[in-house]
Amino acid sequence: MAGGSTLPKRALGRELRRLRERGGTSQAAAARAIEVSPQTIGRMEDGHASRPTSLQINGLCDRYGASDEERRFLLDLLEDSRTAKQSGGGWWRAYADDIPRDFNHYLGLEAAACRMTSWQITLLPGLLQTPEYRRAIIWAAHPDWPTADVERRIELAGLRQEKFRDNTFRLDVLLSEAALRHHVGGPGVMADQLLHLMEASAWPNVSLRVVPYDARSPIGLVVRSFVFLEFPVPSNTRIAEPPVAYVEGYTGDLYLERTGEIAQYTEAIRSITRVALDEQETRDLVARIAKEYQL
Repeated sequence: MAGGSTLPKRALGRELRRLRERGGTSQAAAARAIEVSPQTIGRMEDGHASRPTSLQINGLCDRYGASDEERRFLLDLLEDSRTAKQSGGGWWRAYADDIPRDFNHYLGLEAAACRMTSWQITLLPGLLQTPEYRRAIIWAAHPDWPTADVERRIELAGLRQEKFRDNTFRLDVLLSEAALRHHVGGPGVMADQLLHLMEASAWPNVSLRVVPYDARSPIGLVVRSFVFLEFPVPSNTRIAEPPVAYVEGYTGDLYLERTGEIAQYTEAIRSITRVALDEQETRDLVARIAKEYQL
C-alpha cells in the first residue's frame, strides 16, 4: 500500500464515532462544533477524511466530553496516521506504555469485524478462553500485577465473548495440536478449557479445526500465530474496509493490510486448512486430550 497504513486513521474514526454516540450527539451537531459539514464528520468516522487537524480533534473532544486519556489517545492516533502515511509500510506500535488501559486498538478491530480466522500455535484464542485459563496466562506474563487488575482483564475477556451473540459474526479457529497440550494453569484448568472448546465448536458461528502433529505440511509453523480480520460493508459508504492480519508480539503488535501481505495470509489460511483435521475429527481429538488431563 504505497500511501501507508490506513489503520491509525480507521482507529481514529472508530473512536470518534464511539465518543459521539456515547454522548448522544448527532453528526450534524458535531459538524457545527468544528464548522465542517456532516459529510465531513462521516468521512472522519469512516477513516476516509484526508487530513483531520489537531484543532478539529480537540474541538470534537470538547463537544463529546472526552476524558484526558481519550483526548491524548485520539491525538496519538492522529500523529500515527501522519507517520504511517509517510512511512508507506505496515503499522507497528508498542502499546505497553502508550495506550490507555480502557482501550486497545485490537479490541476495536475485533468489535468491528464480521469474520475472524485465528491460527494459533501455542495458546488458545482469547475469544474462547475460560476465565481460569486466561488468569493463568496473565499471571505468567505479569506476576506483579495487583489482583484487581488481573480480574479486570478477566472481566474484559468475558465482555469480548458477547460477540458470539451476533449471528452475523463468524469465527474460524485453526489450532496446532500443541496449543491443546501446553499445561496452562495445570491439568484441571486444561480439562475444563478443552471441554469449553468442544462446547464452543458446536456454536453455529464457530468452526474449530486442529492441525495434528503429523500434518503433512509445516506451513503453520513458518507463518506463526495470527488473526485475520474481515469487516462488513458500511451501509452509508458501501466501501468495505480492507482485511487486516494481526500478529501479536511480546512488546508490540503488528497490523498488516497491504495487498501483498493480505494475499500471503489468505494463502496461508488455505494451506493450513488443507492439512487440518475436519470438525468431527477435531472434536474427537479434543475429547481424547481432555480425558488425558482428567486422569
